[in-house]
Amino acid sequence: MPEPETSPESAESDPQSPAPDAPKRVERALDPRSLRGLAHPLRIRLLQALRRHGPATASQLADRLGESSGATSYHLRQLAAHGFVEDAPERGKGRERWWQAAQQGTTFDESALRDADPETRGAADVYLHEIATIHSQELSTWIGTRADWSDEWVAASDLSDFTLHVTPEQLRELDQKLHALIRSYAFAEPGDAERVRVHLHAFPQRNA
Repeated sequence: MPEPETSPESAESDPQSPAPDAPKRVERALDPRSLRGLAHPLRIRLLQALRRHGPATASQLADRLGESSGATSYHLRQLAAHGFVEDAPERGKGRERWWQAAQQGTTFDESALRDADPETRGAADVYLHEIATIHSQELSTWIGTRADWSDEWVAASDLSDFTLHVTPEQLRELDQKLHALIRSYAFAEPGDAERVRVHLHAFPQRNA
């Protein structure tokens, strides 16, 4: 899947245009230790905010996310301890510490869901549920604000679902082809481009 800028191959690599001052390293593969360090709803959202909007202080992130600065400061330090965020030295000239994302995306290995360590399995579950929650919120926001966009953007948007009958191998092949196609647009930035979120959800379903 391709984090809140995710990819499961992964559940977040963000194929969107990088934020200003975006980190040079593109993706971070989650191992069990780093997954446990990231698997907290606020940490996922802090990392997402830094990846999308660029460097910020704990106070700025608190205002953006509706949290206390004490909470954002604590969880930023935890993210830093696991290598997800780092100091933004070109911004840190005042009293407050500026943070930036250390990578622009995250890849998640689904084998974490079958890890022998129950703590790792629990972290994987928390992580994926938070990604799903963010996707749902983003979709609801789009539906609620689409009147703010031009007719061209509304017509170009998509809300579709399909039912296929395929093998696991065919589904993985489809995923890989879709990811490759989406990534081919990742760095195209014509003058009238806007940030666009593309969600891919593919999963088996038993008959009711």
